[in-house]
Amino acid sequence: MDARDYIKIGMSAERTLVVPAERTVGHFVPGMPMVYATPMMILEMEMTSGDAIRSALQPGWVTVGTEVDIRHLAAALVGATVRTTAKVVAIERRVIRFEVEAFEGTRKLGEGRHARGLVNVEMFNKRLGA
Repeated sequence: MDARDYIKIGMSAERTLVVPAERTVGHFVPGMPMVYATPMMILEMEMTSGDAIRSALQPGWVTVGTEVDIRHLAAALVGATVRTTAKVVAIERRVIRFEVEAFEGTRKLGEGRHARGLVNVEMFNKRLGA
């Protein structure tokens, strides 16, 4: 599958999350503040990127995260509503590149770039012996 045949620059998605205690740095690291953890913000950015292109993928194909270049700019507390956006900015044969951002209201919490690779699930599972 060649992503350039199905994915288009500008495809985008948005997700909203109310930050639960389980997604804070304090949940994972005792003594740390109960604020939205950087890896959890990156997870939302990755899932939003997948959402942006999922409907264009052919049956049996998925995308997996391959690169992240993210800056966490501001903290968000438990209960904050975080909106994550992702937009396709470049397409290669098997790699889709995104610009991603996270906001609480109009305040930017994070920004950066993310790449996802096309994977044929059946071939992937065979290769891994799954």
